[in-house]
Amino acid sequence: MPYFAGLQKANKNLTMKRIFGLMVLIAVFLGGCYKPGPGSEPWKASGLDEESSITVPPSADNASPAEGITITVDDPEPIMGDTTPTPNPPVVLPTPRLEIREYIVQRGDTLRQIAQEFQVSVEQISTFNEIQNPDLIEVGQVLLIPPPSFDLIASPFKIIPDSELVNSPSNRTFDVAKFVTQHDGYLVAYSEEVDDVTLSGVEVIQRVALEYSVNPRLLLTILEYQSGWVTNQNPPEETLDFPMRYYDHRRIGLYKQLGWSANLLNEGYYRWKVNAISVWMLPDSSIIQADPTINAGTAGVINLFQYLANQNAWEKAVSEEGVFSTFSRFFGYPFDFTFDPLIPEGLTQPFLQLPFEPGLVWSFTGGPHGGWDSGSAWAALDFAPPGEPMGCVPSTAWVTAVAPGEIVYSDHGAVIQDLEGDGIWQTGWSILYMHIDTNNRVEVGTYLEAGERVGHPSCEGGFSTGTHLHIARRYNGEWIAADAEVPFVLDGWKAEGYGVEYNGYLVKGDRIVEALNGRSSRNAIQY
Repeated sequence: MPYFAGLQKANKNLTMKRIFGLMVLIAVFLGGCYKPGPGSEPWKASGLDEESSITVPPSADNASPAEGITITVDDPEPIMGDTTPTPNPPVVLPTPRLEIREYIVQRGDTLRQIAQEFQVSVEQISTFNEIQNPDLIEVGQVLLIPPPSFDLIASPFKIIPDSELVNSPSNRTFDVAKFVTQHDGYLVAYSEEVDDVTLSGVEVIQRVALEYSVNPRLLLTILEYQSGWVTNQNPPEETLDFPMRYYDHRRIGLYKQLGWSANLLNEGYYRWKVNAISVWMLPDSSIIQADPTINAGTAGVINLFQYLANQNAWEKAVSEEGVFSTFSRFFGYPFDFTFDPLIPEGLTQPFLQLPFEPGLVWSFTGGPHGGWDSGSAWAALDFAPPGEPMGCVPSTAWVTAVAPGEIVYSDHGAVIQDLEGDGIWQTGWSILYMHIDTNNRVEVGTYLEAGERVGHPSCEGGFSTGTHLHIARRYNGEWIAADAEVPFVLDGWKAEGYGVEYNGYLVKGDRIVEALNGRSSRNAIQY
């Protein structure tokens, strides 16, 4: 089971809710929508994926940027601006566990995922259970999990503000193409095929930034830090297929490497916001206790590099000499870009209606789950149209706008509607309608009133096992969890979850509709 699923599942032998009580806001993004979570490891517990590939785990040699990369920048030192990092109250780290736990391996588990879940190292579990090959575990295998121990405490250094991780209003005027062209590196001439369409390097950056809602300045920064693609016309050969230096042959090319990275940036950001991280676990099994005074944006960067760098390289990457320095050389002092607060106190959702036409019975097939991939907040809900066949079949039913607003993006199965009236989805409320068929899909620039047609539901865009609508909310570019402080409410139907991805309810007064995979009277919903 992918990483976040391990954090969410109810295991009768464990008392995980005492440790991860607030983690119900974050989920694995599998099954009904999008791509499998990039944070998951390819060696699975026996019985899930017989064709999964083997990742070359990062080592001391391949985990950090290559020696000898020439970065053509003007100022060799970080640029310090007048703005200091916004103070934030320390988070409450999960209470360290003192007792030995028992865990039964579930389908899809990896030892690293289990280790991360219990905040211990793979080596500790392997030693404690006399496991000879940590890449081979079996479904049903009983593991004894020792209490966590830490090698050191992480630095409190803040790398970026939250608004530089999120694709936020701070980015609204940034021109990716102009920036990349000015630096004239390998990225300028790069192109690859994504979903049967050839995209330039600039278009890949823009698409990942839009889909994952991660700031393109940060994506360019980490790409440069890892491989020099932005400024170096001849980056190291080993980065040409793996520009983020994550050596997994299922993730060859810029789009998959950057998507994997963006997902982990989101994972750290949203988990930190719900107090769900207490340690960082590096590929060399170092266990580093998190500092509670950092901000969510910094946590996102740290979370990514815990998969990419062993201890010495990791310490540099998250220090003033690492990602912070590269960002500063490219753009200036990171905290000069602070947009605060991203989520204002007392934020309320505008009135939203159900996303389909009156008189037809749709099915509520997915409770709160990831907005885009496994790392983002539980921002999304799923609805399947009327019809007898299941699977990826054409539908004549219409997805309709939940509120008035302008269509600012319509491509690759995704439609984004800006509700604020400025034509920029990164400011204020925006709605993502996903898996919208190309045929009859609304065009960019169209202003829709609530109830007007967006397009037909389908399987188009990302990964989908059946025709449906995936709908999610963002505010100032940040994913808003469907069952959190600002609940997703559609025509009075309030989304509620109980800590299991895709599960949950829509509740309106004394009426309850349950999220189910398929069609049933229990998940039927209509105007």
